[in-house]
Amino acid sequence: MTTQESVPGHAAKRVEVHVEGVVQGVGFRPFVYALATRLGLAGRVRNDVNGVRIEVEGALAGVEEFLTALERDAPALSGIDRVTVVSAPPTGRTGFTIAESDPSGRRRALVSADTATCDDCLRELADPADRRHRYPFVNCTNCGPRFTIVRGVPYDRLLTTMAPYGMCPDCAAEYHDPADRRFHAQPTCCPACGPRLRLLDARGTELCGDPVTACAALLHAGKVVAIKGLGGFHLAVPAGHEEATAALRGRKHREDKPFAVMVADLEQARALCEVDDAAAALLTSRARPVVLLPRRAGAPVATQVAPGNRSLGLMLPYTPLHHLLMADLAAPMVLTSGNVSDEPIAYEDADALARLGGIADAFLVHDRGIHVRADDSVVRPVAGAAVMVRRARGYAPEPLPLPLPAARAVLACGAELKSTFCLAEGGRAFVSQHIGDLENHETLRSFVEGIDHFCGLFDIRPEVVAHDLHPEYLSTKHALEIPGIELVGVQHHHAHVASCLADNGETGPVIGVAFDGLGYGPDGTLWGGEFLRADLVSFERLGHLARVPMPGGAAAIRQPWRMAAAHLRDTRPELDVARRNAARWADVCVMAERGVNAPLTSSAGRLFDAVSALLGVRDAVTYEGQAAIELEQLADPAEQGAYPVEITTGDVLVVEGGDLVRAAADDLAGGVPPAVIAARFHNGLGEALVRCCAALRETTGLESVALSGGVFQNVLLLERAVRRLREEGFRVLTHRRVPANDGGVSLGQAAIAAARTRP
Repeated sequence: MTTQESVPGHAAKRVEVHVEGVVQGVGFRPFVYALATRLGLAGRVRNDVNGVRIEVEGALAGVEEFLTALERDAPALSGIDRVTVVSAPPTGRTGFTIAESDPSGRRRALVSADTATCDDCLRELADPADRRHRYPFVNCTNCGPRFTIVRGVPYDRLLTTMAPYGMCPDCAAEYHDPADRRFHAQPTCCPACGPRLRLLDARGTELCGDPVTACAALLHAGKVVAIKGLGGFHLAVPAGHEEATAALRGRKHREDKPFAVMVADLEQARALCEVDDAAAALLTSRARPVVLLPRRAGAPVATQVAPGNRSLGLMLPYTPLHHLLMADLAAPMVLTSGNVSDEPIAYEDADALARLGGIADAFLVHDRGIHVRADDSVVRPVAGAAVMVRRARGYAPEPLPLPLPAARAVLACGAELKSTFCLAEGGRAFVSQHIGDLENHETLRSFVEGIDHFCGLFDIRPEVVAHDLHPEYLSTKHALEIPGIELVGVQHHHAHVASCLADNGETGPVIGVAFDGLGYGPDGTLWGGEFLRADLVSFERLGHLARVPMPGGAAAIRQPWRMAAAHLRDTRPELDVARRNAARWADVCVMAERGVNAPLTSSAGRLFDAVSALLGVRDAVTYEGQAAIELEQLADPAEQGAYPVEITTGDVLVVEGGDLVRAAADDLAGGVPPAVIAARFHNGLGEALVRCCAALRETTGLESVALSGGVFQNVLLLERAVRRLREEGFRVLTHRRVPANDGGVSLGQAAIAAARTRP
């Protein structure tokens, strides 16, 4: 958006221009310099705490072309939010310069996400004649580390973790040469002056030889290597090595959750998975996320990479080090987060050696500091677009627009699982990178440190803190401990729907469908299958899945067979699920019947659990959502049948989800294949959703539906629900830039707090 103040179109020869947005660390000043020089204009450009400030003067036609090209031809990595142009009297200055940054004032400048290595740098990396040949820290204005090395703004070398490294004469010459693509590229370095790579054994002793070549040899031999990447450590083994992948899974205490796999290029990706144009675009994007794709039959990966999973998470190399390793290894490589299960990833060398010493046989480390840890982002292609599963490296901390600007600065503390926080001020919301599940001290410390860093980086001092209503969430407890600040409690599923609204730039009202695992309900029950009338200020519960006991409380989340027992009770003892769990089946049925240690829930996630256990997919889970994920993978996508569901009308609609479980049990007893039953369950739930929305349209007049909550990361359910809703004339909103799961809750909380606290 461009605004002009007092610029007479027929006479302006000198203007002062202020550019706001993602314009630091992306080559914007060199671009401005080159543009002004080409047009024969004089003046200067510099970073300040708000963005980039330009003074330019010269011939009228040249100044006008400059203003046009400034936005039209801006660097690919930049993101311009606003350009303000003000006229000023000519000074007669000659020449154009890049001036020193101005650090004064309140910081408003944005920080770019980390960006995958560009083609120019890759050519240097592979060229034996180039002085940066095989140098694992090659970068330029168009690529490399940004967010993970930034300590503060303006984005200058002294405010990054590259500050300890003085540039050698050759690098300095490139840095100061306006014709060079490293002109004012802050992480510029080379083997003579930059960070150094080392390979250590498990005790921290440096090993001899070229670190990359030696690391590849260890991987070939089946060793587990901890590799320091852009935002933290990964644990690596060859993806085709059965013993190595099994050892990694055992040492990491990660029983079933799939490992991500790095492939060298699209050809290697296509050998493992089905890769269409949309998937290829995601794999090769500058963000380089992990992309969840259908695996090919017989894909040459070890059994333990993704046991029992029909999909693989693939990513392409995004740092020079990754490119070197993939070339030397010449095979796909498991690259999973460098942590023990449930802990945040390690990002400092000493911490990695201490925490990962029992997992890794060797450590490939370097001395370029990581200021902010950042996991890999995860996306899934759906109908030609990307569905965000985990938003982190490559996307954070670039801001998202708020539908209603925040009059006062907001901190939103998010949920507990898949934790993120969000800072919002004005029309911008800064959603943090994925932090993890807030269930231990280490993750909580990472959460609090992240909030402090964001507050400093963007110079935001929260005046309002939004939090979940669940009193036992560590995020809620943190919010309540902040002194002297206004608190805004936000119901979990309202936050989900608001997140979807904000993700689409809308304010509502809509029919919000929030399907997830669990969320604290104001009525004292655990919600999770909700139909709401919602906007960014308030909500009304218009319907929900029928409440069912959760026998054993949290134990029912870890053991899905308990939810099957809660639905079926002891009326179907002949079913395999009852036989497999015969020792406790009767007691759990009594627990459900009497409501003893069996809180009521309307959770859609627990409904998936019940059917998953019934079909023998998963009686116990080792990671959140596992039973539902595997049930989706079991379902036959060609099956069009749907189980009928009764919907009870009244003040609040009640969807009898138990009908789906009982119908599945009947089909199973009748010999219907489990894949068909799983599909009919999905289809039946989708049809019930559409029927509820149609009924609520009659009473509310609302024509728009927003779908949110972790259950809507189920592509089979999502695609069929969206298609059927559109067939019924609804306008459907789904998530695009933040996850539908709890990773997006902080954005919804921030949007609600901003709306509620407006004057």
